[in-house]
Amino acid sequence: MNNSNRPIKSRRSRPAKAPLSRELIVKTAFELLKEQGIEGMSMRKVAKALDTGPASLYVYVNNFQELSAYVLDYGLGQMVYPDSMNGTWKEKLLDILHAYFLLLFEKPGLAEISLSTIPQGTNFLQLTEHLLAVLHEGGIKSTSAAWGVDLLLLYVSSVAYEKVTWKKHGSTQVSDIKKTFHHADQTQFPFIHSVKEKMFAGDTVSMERFRWGIDVILNGIQQKIR
Repeated sequence: MNNSNRPIKSRRSRPAKAPLSRELIVKTAFELLKEQGIEGMSMRKVAKALDTGPASLYVYVNNFQELSAYVLDYGLGQMVYPDSMNGTWKEKLLDILHAYFLLLFEKPGLAEISLSTIPQGTNFLQLTEHLLAVLHEGGIKSTSAAWGVDLLLLYVSSVAYEKVTWKKHGSTQVSDIKKTFHHADQTQFPFIHSVKEKMFAGDTVSMERFRWGIDVILNGIQQKIR
């Protein structure tokens, strides 16, 4: 067949690719994280999305762990801090931690990597600085403040990840877990039976259980000032 009349497309007519950079890699990985979760953020999938080979990425990031650190920090840049910082220092702290929780819950992939990754970048430094400033206002300084921030962020991350996981698997799994506790044999598990109605209580829009957890941590920190 004679295809001599078929127009020839030059590669030069294609839109030029944006030059590869750490910023572009991180932004692309973040978008994949939002769409597909942690599974979609592999080096291979990020490279494919950028129309390049995985080896090219290692010029800008050393490994997947470092990429995760930059992606988490990039995500923290989208955190919406409270409009007002009025109230007691504990109320201020709760408002910031609640904002952090909402970010992780609304962007599920971030909740997952937040449990295994320490962010690298100014957004994480900003969050840490805000928390340390509020703890300082409450008289919590030095080692207690440093360790306290780490513990508080870990607590929020774990709660967010739990909520994300339950949401992902649907209400059926949660219902099954509740049934396991509710139907526990009273003779074999007397203490579980005595609190079975409380095991899943306080997990409402009011975030009563979330707030209670933060209060418990803060009370412990204040008892161990150092």
